[in-house]
Amino acid sequence: MFIKNLTFDCDDALRVARFWAAALGSDVDEDSTSERAYVEPAAWGGPGIWFRGGRGPKLAPNRLHLDLRALTSMDEEVERLAGLGATVVERFEDITVLHDPEGNEFCVEPGPGDPHPASGR
Repeated sequence: MFIKNLTFDCDDALRVARFWAAALGSDVDEDSTSERAYVEPAAWGGPGIWFRGGRGPKLAPNRLHLDLRALTSMDEEVERLAGLGATVVERFEDITVLHDPEGNEFCVEPGPGDPHPASGR
């Protein structure tokens, strides 16, 4: 068994799908609309992501969220995501908590450009 897709309930599926496609280096399916949008898995694989629109604004904390590993440094990745429309919620030494454009929580972990206790950097 494997995870084929992740699905987000949201208000505007196309808006949130565009953010996540840009964040993950992927594309939004050409038939996507504000009611139903799909983000293709990135070149390295992984699950696709569905966005179901028309569900209204987010009212409660996520019960599940994504943890992303930076490909450069955590600070560089957080800056890039903020430029795409994410909001920084809280920064820690080992993780940064953000919201996507509709308030869904996700985290960014350090990447290869960050100091690591075992490396002495």
